[in-house]
This record gives sequence, structure tokens and C-alpha cells, in this order.
Amino acid sequence: MILIVDSGSTKSDWISVDENGKHVLNKIKTKGLNPAILNKDELFEIINNHPELQKHKLLVDQVFFYGAGCGTEKPRLLLKSVLESIFPNAEVEVKEDTYAAVRATLNAPNEAAVVCILGTGSNCSYFDGSNLHQNVKSLGYTIMDDASGNYYGRQLIRDYYFNSMPESIRKTFADTYNIEADDIKFNLYKQPNPNAYLAGFAEFMFKNKESVYIQELIKKGLRLFSETMILQFEDEIKKIPVHFAGSIAHFSREEILEVAKEYNYTVGNIVRRPIDGLVNYHTNSNT
Repeated sequence: MILIVDSGSTKSDWISVDENGKHVLNKIKTKGLNPAILNKDELFEIINNHPELQKHKLLVDQVFFYGAGCGTEKPRLLLKSVLESIFPNAEVEVKEDTYAAVRATLNAPNEAAVVCILGTGSNCSYFDGSNLHQNVKSLGYTIMDDASGNYYGRQLIRDYYFNSMPESIRKTFADTYNIEADDIKFNLYKQPNPNAYLAGFAEFMFKNKESVYIQELIKKGLRLFSETMILQFEDEIKKIPVHFAGSIAHFSREEILEVAKEYNYTVGNIVRRPIDGLVNYHTNSNT
């Protein structure tokens, strides 16, 4: 059995297939498995406590894991060791989530493209047809992650507290969430996964997209992401498409196309969940 995992900081999607790509188990969901945020025991508990994974763990002979927080060696090896301890008969490969986005969005395996992730976090890479290139190493949600779910959650909370929201949106926001200062600070500073907590507010934007304020907020983040991330590859984007993966990208399609015109790059594919593309990649490439 092959396990293919696409993990963000909020949630992880697991698909089990045989060597021909036939699904073996129903799709499995667990909490996000970001080894840059969670420790070894927390990672182990999330995976090992899932009944289906526990029941079939000895049948797994390959694990392909793509995840947020796996872009540097120490957390990547930490997660790899956890997976190897749970699935003792499996060969385990752990790669950063950017590789999932690349393999799921390309039209052909050797296509060159700039590939962006806009989910709970955000990232941008250049794939030359063989190798992945990043000009900026991510420092995580507190400093980077422009146009991500946690970026937009942070902006919404700030605008609420700085009285920058239109009154109607402000009221709807207060009716939808617990925005008491003590509750927000508790979740940000005393609970695990504050980036996922912030990203939980981003859904509000897509339920209120008729608001000009919301539309401009989305485009503000995308402009910032274009300037700080996509324009790192200014020469490349003159010749190749820019693909996007992630839920924020999926629900911001119109705004992405509009901002792309402003910055003179061509939008290629926009994929909400890379996991299905990864199944095709691994079963068709005999990887």
C-alpha cells in the first residue's frame, strides 16, 4: 500500500492507493502535521491515534509526505523519523509542500513554471523542469506568509480592532467569531498552532466577497505576495506561467487574475487540493 499525504498546518489529507492508483482505503483526514511547530510526541500522537492508520500501518510499504514546515533539514528529518517509527515496513520520503504544488499543478512533468502556495501559509518557487529553486527561505507566519490564510486572519482582526472595517462588515465579523481580546490572545500566545487559528478567520472573506472592503483586502495581500515572492522570478515569469495551489488561491481566483494583469504575469492552473494530482504523479511515474 502507498500512502500519499498532503499536509498543511491546519489539516492533512491522506490517500492510500495500490501501485496502479486504485484507492485502497477511504480518504483520511488528520490535523496538520507541521514539524516546525509540533514536537515529536505531538506528531506521533496525531498519526498513531487515527484508527485506520493504526489498523493498516503494517501494510504500508511506501509513504510520500508533502508538508508545511518540511523545507529545512531538522524538522524534515524529525517527521521522517516519526513516520518510520509508525510505518516500520515502509520507505518514507518527506518533502516540503512546495513539491506537492509543483507535481499537482504542472501540465507535464518537465514543464517549467513558477508555482505558488496560498493556503494556511504561503510560498513561491521556480521549477525549471527538473529542479526547484527558491530565492527566499521562509521564516514562517510571523514574518512572511503574505496572502496566506493566517495573513488575512491577522488583517481582519487588526482592521476590526483599529476600526478600519465598514460598520456592516464589522458587525457581521463580531457576530461570527469570538473577538474578545482575552480570547484572541489566549489562542495566539497560549495555544498550539496560532497560524492555523488565524487562518480560520479567512473563511469570513469568502462568505462576504460582495463587500468592496473584502475585495480590496484580498487584492492587497495578493499585491504584496506578487511583489515579495513572485517578482523574485521577474525574468522567468516573462516566459512561463505562474501556477497556484491551496484553498486561498482557489477562492481568490478572480482577484488573482486581476492582480496578475497589474504585475504582468500569466496565471496557469489553480488547484485547490494537490492530493489528487499527487496520486496521478506517483502511480504514473513509478516513483
